Amino acid sequence: MCPLHVSTMLMSDRMLLKVLVLGDSGVGKTSLMNQYAYNKFNKQYKATIGADFVTKELHIDDKLVTLQIWDTAGQERFHSLGVSFYRGADCCVLVYDVNIQKTFETLQTWHEEFIKQANPKEPERFPFVLLGNKVDTDGGSCRAVSEKTAREWCASKGNIPYVETSAKENYNVDDAFLCVAKTALASEHEYEDVNEMNFQRISTTISETEQERSCAC
Repeated sequence: MCPLHVSTMLMSDRMLLKVLVLGDSGVGKTSLMNQYAYNKFNKQYKATIGADFVTKELHIDDKLVTLQIWDTAGQERFHSLGVSFYRGADCCVLVYDVNIQKTFETLQTWHEEFIKQANPKEPERFPFVLLGNKVDTDGGSCRAVSEKTAREWCASKGNIPYVETSAKENYNVDDAFLCVAKTALASEHEYEDVNEMNFQRISTTISETEQERSCAC
C-alpha cells in the first residue's frame, strides 16, 4: 500500500496514525521529527525537498500506536503537494518559530491549506496541534511571539493544544508528540461514538417503521 494513502487502521490493540507537520521553512519541523524518532539533532540546516516521513511506536492506554509523521517542505513552491498527500491524515501539526513573527502569521495560511487539501468531513472538529519551536534561542531573549498570543490563536481555532518546544535541547519534544497521538486518538473515539449514535438512531427508526407496518396489517 502506498504510504501516501495510509489512514487510520485499527486491528485489535494496534493503531496507525498518519500525522502531517506543516509550517514555514526553517522553523524546525525536520529537527523536531529527528529528535523524536532518532534522538538526533543536526546543527546544519538542510531544506526538506518535497516530503518525507518517520515512524515511531508508543503505548497509550494499552494500545500500540504507530505514528507515521510526515515532514513537508515549507517553501512556497511545495505548498501544493497534492491531494493524495493530505488525504487520510489523522492529525495536523502546525509549527512556527517563536523568534520569528512571520512564521506565526503564516499559520493561518497553513491551516487553511490543510483544510482545503485534506477536505475533512468536519473541518471545525479536525484535530490540530500547534508547536512553538526554538524556545531555547538566546535563552528566550529573542522571542517575538509570546505564549499568550499563541494560546489566544489556538483558542480562536477551537482550543487546539499548544506545546512549546526546543528540538536542539530536546525540550518537550516527546510530550509534544504524545499530545499529538492522544489528540488524534481522542478525535477517532469521538468520531466512532458519533457513528455509533447515528447507527442506533437509524436502527431505532427502522424498528419503529417495521412496527407501524405490522400494526397496519
